[in-house]
Amino acid sequence: MGRECSRRGFLGLLGSMAVTGTVPAFAAAPFRLGLTSVFLDNDAAVIRQLRDALVRAMGGSVEFAQRRTYQEVTGLLLEGAVDAAWLCGYPYLQHKQDFTLIGVPVWRGKPLYQSYLIVNAEDPAPRSLPDLRGSTHAFSDPDSNSGFLVTASDLARLGERPESFFSRTIFTYGHRNVVRAVASRLTRSGSVDGYVWEAMAVVEPALTARTRIVSRSEWLGFPPFTARRDRVGEPRIEAFRSALLGMDRSAAGREALSVLQLDAIAPGDQALFDGIAARMQMLERAL
Repeated sequence: MGRECSRRGFLGLLGSMAVTGTVPAFAAAPFRLGLTSVFLDNDAAVIRQLRDALVRAMGGSVEFAQRRTYQEVTGLLLEGAVDAAWLCGYPYLQHKQDFTLIGVPVWRGKPLYQSYLIVNAEDPAPRSLPDLRGSTHAFSDPDSNSGFLVTASDLARLGERPESFFSRTIFTYGHRNVVRAVASRLTRSGSVDGYVWEAMAVVEPALTARTRIVSRSEWLGFPPFTARRDRVGEPRIEAFRSALLGMDRSAAGREALSVLQLDAIAPGDQALFDGIAARMQMLERAL
């Protein structure tokens, strides 16, 4: 795959549009998957590849319902407006009594990723989070693990809160937007999904080259695919589960995984998210 194709592939997964499959539905209504531009930014060509892989595996139409924030997508799933969602581990655990794990993406051989603390590449001074006291900072979403929780809980360890530690914070509602904010010096630092930063480094190296990684978190559970717990066993949910877990075994699925720079979708295990749960508890104790 050429660089331009790869660039369109990943950067296509960074806007907002709903796309509906044309294959006759296997149920009365299309299967609806909730997505957020915090993690994904979409163009029609890439969305079509992901949709087509699901349509082929599920034998019915598929529709993507996209919203700006994790809170909005979580709300869609809770109220039954979507059948499943690709969420962050943070909102997944916030509603663990209501949600069940469908699958977890595998990236570079593991169902794990990290949060990166970044600064502008020409800013040599910061070597750790405490060096950023009194400066400006970009978060992606208040319900993002890598784009908020990790840094907020690191500050809690120091007896600090984001609103008092930093002089100003912003939410960009997109990990790519965090990178852009830091690269352009809109903010001095930012909290970003390490998978997104690394994928951007492949397809848009000129942008990530304008940033520098100050620190990386421990490995944490990759953003999972989830559904409501009370719908486990329904044919359409199980068809979706099978489609995800078999994605690396079909040509269409492998193409979709390729543009996402992922290896496969694995069943996953609740223990993958223990690190996020520990950080949530740390932050709750500090509030």
